[in-house]
Order: sequence, then C-alpha cells, then structure tokens
Amino acid sequence: MSPVLTYVLLVIVMLIWGLNVVALKLLVEAFAPVTMQAVRIFVAGVSLFIVLYFLKDLRWLNKKEWGYTLLATVFGVVGHHSFLALGLAQTSASNAALILGMLPLTTSVLAMIFLHDRMTWLRLLGICCGFIGVAFVVLQNNGGLGTISTGDLFILLAMASQAFSFILIKKVTATLSAGEMTAVMLLAGSVMLFAFSLWVEPHGLDTFSQGSWWIWLVFFASAIIATALGHVLFNMGINKIGAGQAAVFNNLVPFFALVSAFLFLGEPLLLSQIFGFIFIATGVLLGTGYVDEKLKRANLMVHSQSKPPVSIHDQIEAQGQHKAKSDSV
Repeated sequence: MSPVLTYVLLVIVMLIWGLNVVALKLLVEAFAPVTMQAVRIFVAGVSLFIVLYFLKDLRWLNKKEWGYTLLATVFGVVGHHSFLALGLAQTSASNAALILGMLPLTTSVLAMIFLHDRMTWLRLLGICCGFIGVAFVVLQNNGGLGTISTGDLFILLAMASQAFSFILIKKVTATLSAGEMTAVMLLAGSVMLFAFSLWVEPHGLDTFSQGSWWIWLVFFASAIIATALGHVLFNMGINKIGAGQAAVFNNLVPFFALVSAFLFLGEPLLLSQIFGFIFIATGVLLGTGYVDEKLKRANLMVHSQSKPPVSIHDQIEAQGQHKAKSDSV
C-alpha cells in the first residue's frame, strides 16, 4: 500500500469515527446507555475476532499479558464506554467530540508520569494549549462561560480512563499484537460492562424492543464498521507510516464530529467550540511530541548536509589505512 493510499485510508477512518460520535448520541437516546454499550462492544469484539482469525493474528495470552489486558479492559472498555454513554445522554455530540480530542495529549501527559517520557518546552506549551481548549468547551453554558455540566464531566472521565488504558496497553503490546489485545479487551469488557449495566439499568434490555429498523442499522454500523473495522484499518495505517504520523490524523475526528453533529443532529456550531478545537488541535501537535520529532529530524538533516564532503584523496588514504590494519592482523 502506497503512503498516499494510507493517508486516504486514515482520513476515511477519522471520518467514520467522527460520524460514530453522532451515532452514539442517537443510540443512547434510543436505548438504555450502558446496556447498549455492552451489547455494541460485544458485537464489535466478535467481529474483530473473526477478522483477526482470517488475518491469522490470534494466539493464547500468557499470564502477564492477561493481567495487563484485563486491567486495561477495566479502564479502556468498562470505564471509558460507561462514562461515554452516560455523558452523551447529558451533553452534545459536539462537546463530547472536542473533549475526546484531548485523548492523545492526555495519554502523552500520563506517559511522562508513568513511562518517564521526556518533557520539553514545546510539549509543555502544547499541554497548556490543550487544556485551554477544553476549558473553552466545558465551561461554555448557554452561549457564555459557566460551570462544567455533568455530561461534560462524564466525557472527561471517559477520555481520562481510555488514556490510562493506553499506558497499560503500551506495556503489553511489546509482545502482543495491538489488534488481538483490542479484540480481547472488547470481548472481556463487554461482559464486565453488561454485568455493570444489570446493576445500574436493571431493565435495560427491555429498551431494545423499542428500536426502529434504522436505529438498529446505526447500531450495527457503529459496532462493526466504526469500532471493529476502524481499529483494524487504523492499526494497518500505523504499520505503514508509523504511530507518530498516524496519531496526527486523530485531530480530524473532532472536526468531522462537529460537522456531522451540525448536519445530522442540528447542533449549533458555537464560537467557543471553534476556539476550543483550534487550541486542542494545536495542543495535540505540540504536546504529543510530534513537532519536537519533526524539528529534531530537520536539525539532523541540516547537520548532515553541512558536513564537508570527503575528498578522493582522503578516501584513498582511509582505504589504505584499513588495508594496512587488515594485513597486520
């Protein structure tokens, strides 16, 4: 696959994930939120296992891998998806998308704390920009600045839970493929999530009888296309162009979600959300170390080009010295 085709594929994945935020907003209004997430994640997990079976990317996990995977499941599936469902039931899809756009930056901050990643001035500036952007979003209340809503708080917790799960995933994907770990997490997490839903939503399954044909179409599209297939395609993109470049494409998800919420849900585009998106996107580029890495590579290229060329005489002399050493041995 050529780099251009990979870029197009990643843009399509980001479009799907942006639309998925709108889809989830529709689903939590049609079904009991946590129960819906449990069933949706189960369908996604089964679908991903089927894909990985044909890709021959399945094996049994060892004890250490099971430990990290199950712990990551508690935060990345149970915590993330339950908070996400509860949050979307009380806030707009636009706000949710912008807050979730902080995920790469929050993961980067946690990596500095737990994995001892290097802090730089640019990364610190990016972190500040990102949190300013979130402040524009979550403090917006009826067109002005106010207090954070319960829905936005749940989305923040959903984002933070998933970010922490990524730190755990980082520790185990050195030996386990990201695709298989995602599949195990989705399947195990759906069981945990369903058990939790029986406690918070005892009659949650009853709401499934109320869904129309088109809402079920949205449900299966969200589970199979966005969650299962989307992760497989994104992992393929990482394999082709690297995690750093692929992660930058995540900045498109809030943009696509904002536009989709405006077109399909009739949610207004607020000035505070536009400012928030600009600050968050800037913060992700700086705070995740992407700009640092680009500057470092540029400096290396400049230094390599500034070195004086080796003359033919020096080359012949170096070859003679190498031959003399070889003869002496």
